[in-house]
Amino acid sequence: MKSFIEVASGRKPAQLVFKNIDIVDVFTQEIYRGDVAVQDGYIVGVGSYCGKTEIDGTGKYIAPSFIDAHMHIESSLVSPAVYSDAVLPLGVTTIIADPHEIANVAGKDGIKYMLESTEKIELDAYIMLPSCVPATNFESSGAILNSKDLEEFYLHPRVLGLAEVMNYPAVLNCEGDMLDKINFAKKNGKHIDGHGAGLGIPEINAYIAAGVSTDHECQNPQELKERLRRGMYVLMREGTAAKNISELAKAVTPSNSRRVCVCTDDKHIDQLLEEGSIDSIVRLLIESGVPVTTAYQMASLNSAECYGLSEIGAIAPGYRADFIIISDLEKVSIEKVFKGGELVADNGVCVKNSKDICSIPEKLVSSMNFGEVLEDDIQIYADDKSRANIIEIKPNRLETKHIVGKVEVRDGKFQISVEMDQLKMLVIERHKNTGSIGKGIVKGFGLKKGAIATSVAHDSHNIIALGTNDDDIIAAIEELRRIGGGIAVSVGGKIEASLELEIGGLISKKSSDKVVEELEKLHKEVACIMGCSDFNPFLTLSFMSLPVIPEIKLTDKGVFDVRNFCFIDVMS
Repeated sequence: MKSFIEVASGRKPAQLVFKNIDIVDVFTQEIYRGDVAVQDGYIVGVGSYCGKTEIDGTGKYIAPSFIDAHMHIESSLVSPAVYSDAVLPLGVTTIIADPHEIANVAGKDGIKYMLESTEKIELDAYIMLPSCVPATNFESSGAILNSKDLEEFYLHPRVLGLAEVMNYPAVLNCEGDMLDKINFAKKNGKHIDGHGAGLGIPEINAYIAAGVSTDHECQNPQELKERLRRGMYVLMREGTAAKNISELAKAVTPSNSRRVCVCTDDKHIDQLLEEGSIDSIVRLLIESGVPVTTAYQMASLNSAECYGLSEIGAIAPGYRADFIIISDLEKVSIEKVFKGGELVADNGVCVKNSKDICSIPEKLVSSMNFGEVLEDDIQIYADDKSRANIIEIKPNRLETKHIVGKVEVRDGKFQISVEMDQLKMLVIERHKNTGSIGKGIVKGFGLKKGAIATSVAHDSHNIIALGTNDDDIIAAIEELRRIGGGIAVSVGGKIEASLELEIGGLISKKSSDKVVEELEKLHKEVACIMGCSDFNPFLTLSFMSLPVIPEIKLTDKGVFDVRNFCFIDVMS
């Protein structure tokens, strides 16, 4: 403190000073020129300073580095260390991570792995504890976490609270263990995230009254406004499958923007490296008409305040020296990234790389526990019916549409129709070898031949597959067993491409370059067997099994009507 005071008051030179730089003030939303003094990892003064090391900032801007307010490292498909190296050059120095993907596979061991594997990386990774493992009782997960299971983790200094409460019926119905989870978080002064997809006003009121304070599932401007009016923070999302920023930005105003944050939620490593992370969201906000300084504020200070991270998120005395040096604010042209006053990325390259130092629990390397899948196991029997409940996808959205339509039936079995874009979809329990297989019909993928399968299937992460014929569906599923989980594309009974995700069937041990290379091959093969598309088929498929997002989904237990929270028959 003495050192800070002496430097801040100008009695001693700072260790580092950026001279004559344009400062992005996220408090007043001004841009003004001055010097920024850094001492022992903190900003101690903004004004006129001299330093032992001085950097001329003429023609440059300094802004707080970015915070990803809600995300899942597992959805990048790479390890925390590899993820850190990918996003630091993009200006992201802090993430609020929810490890519920890996927790659904391995329970407490999954949470411990994520805490240990983020301990020594260059990125600051705060953790929200998974609230819904499984997400609902309508699917089979690899673990069950109750309130008592989570309590020990609240002692960890990087645990900020309870992650997205997806099982909102459990909240609305006052189910004991869910209320215990919320109460324990509240009593410990922790934050509680929401997941209020499709909720009406009475349900949102009840949700907030229970203690839930954020939501990242707004689909339109009106939903955003209704949540803000009730005191929630809204986390606007732009990931690989769910893209909501352009629509929601229409509702951002000078009077409500301080309660709006941004997040990626789920984004594959190839798109992170190609499009960007929070930096790409800031660009999109500006393109959508949000004032430049407001966009930067939403990507930094708002998220810091939302999660009680009082030392980051601004260029001001007393704030940690986590900031970015930018040549063009609107294009978000990041030249350098500083964390704790040290240069961590320079012109798109990490100065210091993170290393994987954490051992991987046995549960996470042996997670493909299911028997051989035979042709008879995956038939959809129709009897004398010819109409079906069909799951229709919405490109770049997590929601689906429930349609009832005529399908082809032969010998009492549903027949796949490429012409009508009616494909067979399966969800196969893969954690405890129960033999449970959910069967459904999906429309909108546009596959012309072959099949795709993945062990990334939100949130219980069973095997999910779809295809144009049974042989290719089975071939893709068997490839996942062989490689220990991942993504596979098969055509003519032959595997054309696959990506090994050997850590829990969710994460690769490989470098980002290698994972991107294999993803590119997968996308190339899928492009050959699909019609024209502007969405990611793999991540879209992975959300077809999440029974908390309307209107209709498929779990290993069958077709699920999310609106009415009940199972329905495939054939209508």
